[in-house]
Amino acid sequence: MSIEQQIMAAAQAAVKTLYGQDVPEKMVQLQKTRSEFEGNLTLVVFPFVKMARKSPEQTGQELGEYLVQNCEAISKYNVVKGFLNLSIADAAWLQLLTDIDKEEHYGEKQANADSPLVMIEYSSPNTNKPLHLGHVRNNLLGWSLAQIMQANGNKVVKTNIVNDRGIHICKSMLAWLKWGNGETPESSGKKGDHLIGDYYVLFDKHYREEIKELTAQGMDEEKAKQEAPLIKEAHEMLVKWEQNDPEVRALWEKMNNWVYAGFDETYQKMGVSFDKIYYESQTYLKGKAKVEEGLAKGLFERHDDNSVWADLTNEGLDQKLLLRSDGTSVYMTQDIGTAEMRFQDYPIDKMIYVVGNEQNYHFQVLSILLDRLGFKWGKELVHFSYGMVELPNGKMKSREGTVVDADDLMQLMVEDARRVSDEAGKNADMTEEEKQETARIVGMGALKYFILKVDARKNMLFNPEESIDFNGNTGPFIQYTHARIRSILRKAPESTVIPDNPGWSDKEVELIQKLSEYGAAVEQAGKDYSPSGIANYCYELTKVFNQFYHDYSILNEPDENVKAMRLVLARNVAKVIKNGMALLGIEVPERM
Repeated sequence: MSIEQQIMAAAQAAVKTLYGQDVPEKMVQLQKTRSEFEGNLTLVVFPFVKMARKSPEQTGQELGEYLVQNCEAISKYNVVKGFLNLSIADAAWLQLLTDIDKEEHYGEKQANADSPLVMIEYSSPNTNKPLHLGHVRNNLLGWSLAQIMQANGNKVVKTNIVNDRGIHICKSMLAWLKWGNGETPESSGKKGDHLIGDYYVLFDKHYREEIKELTAQGMDEEKAKQEAPLIKEAHEMLVKWEQNDPEVRALWEKMNNWVYAGFDETYQKMGVSFDKIYYESQTYLKGKAKVEEGLAKGLFERHDDNSVWADLTNEGLDQKLLLRSDGTSVYMTQDIGTAEMRFQDYPIDKMIYVVGNEQNYHFQVLSILLDRLGFKWGKELVHFSYGMVELPNGKMKSREGTVVDADDLMQLMVEDARRVSDEAGKNADMTEEEKQETARIVGMGALKYFILKVDARKNMLFNPEESIDFNGNTGPFIQYTHARIRSILRKAPESTVIPDNPGWSDKEVELIQKLSEYGAAVEQAGKDYSPSGIANYCYELTKVFNQFYHDYSILNEPDENVKAMRLVLARNVAKVIKNGMALLGIEVPERM
């Protein structure tokens, strides 16, 4: 039982004994004591004043007396107006540090056979272009969320839905047929996803030229967009794909496989993976069948032009198209089909979709439709909605070839980390191999932390230069602190045990208290779906340790008891930093 739990239980008992009232746990409000007052934890007295029929100060005095006598964790108290400040006994800090030291993953819960199964969908790339900065935020959020849900005792399945069909795919295919001259990833030396992305941009270039030509001849621009020969050919190719034309399907498969090989390389560098990948080409027909089934049950309605709609006016929304008049499916239909396949594959208790905030309405509708169709998690599905990533010079557009490519960005981050380390001389005693591996860990850590420390719901501005800084709220600052602690521990005796009565300074108590808050931070991050909560905790812990380390020596401490205690403290700070950063998908080096 944590110190907070002991005090809360004792406070409930105090109110029952002194005032004859049973109070729920949520009525017992504990918070950290403000720095200007003596004490470690503060109990808010106001909720009990009416029961006591005394002033807040008198009520606080009575509760304080009871707690000192009946709760071993509390050594003394003082009352400031309606606040009861409690000082924690040395023995309680000792026990707490012992408990933290015993558990390799202190503060995290393990899943068991009865744990709920949470499925998390993230990434969702198109096979007509490589992954870009927006995908980086999506993948990092999805991966981190999976680690956080697991650390809260859930079973987790990480899944991806690949958008591998549609007009955008046909545009790349058609451009390759017209201007590719049989080019392959091998012949060009390009990653497959980059090669296909180049043809997507090339299609758009020629398509715009055709539109310009038609408008110059006096055609209205909207009509020109529909009448341009290239777009007509792309639509014809899509129809052939739908009809299973063997040539079109063979080309589609070949080019998609080039892309998947490229994606895999990018995912590996990024440090993310999936338990199961679904493909829209396999789910859209399932979605159509599910919509037809809903139609037969009277859940949806068919209009005169043969299109199928869902009437959502009772839910305060509008009519939603599910099948076009020619029978083709829309994104919503595909999502229904994917849900059907997933539900057949896994006993899902909760479904979380990591998708940008421009899709908020889509997921509001999907939730209602899945609930209507009988999916038990439909109503409670979670759309983990996140903001866009922008750059100092504006937004990205993939068809114009102005995106920030994920591979280029990751390479830049690693190169920057290497340059900063070389300039600072931090890596002088490392081999070339060690220098490169440390640069990879630091560069990727800088990228991930910079993106994940921001509240996911907000749009963010990504600045690579700001992210690689060894001071301030950055990944490298936290990584460097971990490496510094590991260096201290390498110079210390191999096994250090906690002495019985080391004596505690305020800074050491603050550090133990901060370590003990890790479990609450993990739990809150799970409730809020918030990787930024973990990033914030890691930064706060690192700051508290650095303040302690600035004021107190560890290896040069003459008192062996105090030195042993500080080594144990440092060891556990390194452990919790490592575990916390792992929840963000960030590695921490042993040396920097």
